[in-house]
Amino acid sequence: MSGKEGCGIAGIALTQNDAALPLFYALYALQHRGQESAGIAVCNRNKEGKGNETSARNDDIQLIRGMGFVHEVFDDEQLKSLKGNIGIGHVRYSTTGASKLENAEPLLVNYKNGKIAIAHNGNLVNTAELGRELEREGRIFHSDTDTEMIAQLLAKELTRHDPIGAIKELMKRVIGSYSLVILMDNLLMAVRDPLGIKPLCLGEIKDEKEEIGEGYIIASESTVIDMLGGKLVRDVRPGEVLLIKDGNLESFQLYKGVNTAHCVFEYIYFARADSILDGKLVYDVRREIGERLAGEHCVEADIVSPVPDSGITFAIGYARQAGLDYIEGFIKNRYVGRTFIMPEKGTRDTAVRLKLNVVQANVAGKRVVLVDDSIVRGTTSRRIVANLKKKGAKEVHLRVGSPPIKAPCYLGINTPTRAELLASNRSMDEICKFLNADSIGYLSLKGLIDSVGMDANNLCLGCLTGKYPVEIPGEVCIVRQLKLTQF
Repeated sequence: MSGKEGCGIAGIALTQNDAALPLFYALYALQHRGQESAGIAVCNRNKEGKGNETSARNDDIQLIRGMGFVHEVFDDEQLKSLKGNIGIGHVRYSTTGASKLENAEPLLVNYKNGKIAIAHNGNLVNTAELGRELEREGRIFHSDTDTEMIAQLLAKELTRHDPIGAIKELMKRVIGSYSLVILMDNLLMAVRDPLGIKPLCLGEIKDEKEEIGEGYIIASESTVIDMLGGKLVRDVRPGEVLLIKDGNLESFQLYKGVNTAHCVFEYIYFARADSILDGKLVYDVRREIGERLAGEHCVEADIVSPVPDSGITFAIGYARQAGLDYIEGFIKNRYVGRTFIMPEKGTRDTAVRLKLNVVQANVAGKRVVLVDDSIVRGTTSRRIVANLKKKGAKEVHLRVGSPPIKAPCYLGINTPTRAELLASNRSMDEICKFLNADSIGYLSLKGLIDSVGMDANNLCLGCLTGKYPVEIPGEVCIVRQLKLTQF
């Protein structure tokens, strides 16, 4: 499959002010979700302007996108050129989809009555089937992302239906995870898949005296709403479509599943700790994970130290429950990106060496409980343990805030094949030996579910159990989550 993504999306509809600068800020708040490319599209109120090789102008939509971090893609002049009070934005990281400008989002496509700009967080699992169908119809693809497939299908349905009817038909066809923001015909739409696999939330700014102005915000995480001075209204419901036009918000509950399948890895790693996902503050979930981890895997030690940044909240909970001192064993170079979401192995290894420096005085001669959020391939963890011991740590006891990752993710998180996963075919003793740790302890599946505080039937646990909420060839499917009731 190509074009797997786990990204950050945002949509803003203001009553008066231009949306480009708030979208720029929003993408900054979502930078942790993708570092390879960024883009902003706005519905244009001013026909004048200039373009360049990384920007496109059409009848009503202006688009600027490029490779790199948000601040590398946009400058003041570009942001000022984006005139329009509604718009969408995207930050991307690639897995199997190539890291190139053609795959940067938002994507812009033509349809009978105009243009569509679309930004997507998630991954479809029936892209091969959909691609063959669209190619038979003579459609040409300009990227290798499943986002373009969604856009082409939507364009096709818009020739026969109004926007809500077209989304309804689209949702019948696509299988997988998708949170979408769509810009067309001077309206902003937000869509969340019927299982709610990837997060999406709605916020509102009511005070016209605020710098941003009044309007609505759609975003992958609630931190965007906080940063823009808005108020979190609620999560976009699984199977719901929001339509915002001329300052008015309408909701259409098109489909509803018997169960949801919220991605548990959002709570473990991907989301920011200060985000609220489906009613749960991620910080509280992670601290609870740390406390349960200490209860399940207590060990005699001198200090508790996190692998920053994602292990910090877990370690705080562990230290409090275990009655041990929380001391930083590493200082992070915050100008190096997240190694987990860098697709090339060479890039990932180099980043690890640049990223963390051991504070020798804090660990020398100490028995260290090292707390991390998860272990995927194990190569990074192995190097971190080795660095601690090289700097004099007497013992290193690795504690992991998730159960062993034993299966790939097909729905938008960059976990590799089973052959590459450390825990897929190794015993605990073999894992511990590979990592050169003095002991290892993973959180139990029950401990994770209890920490999140949701019924297991409402979580996607595929990477931990090998059982998925949608049908994937060769994999086990939890069919009960797929039955949908149409509204």
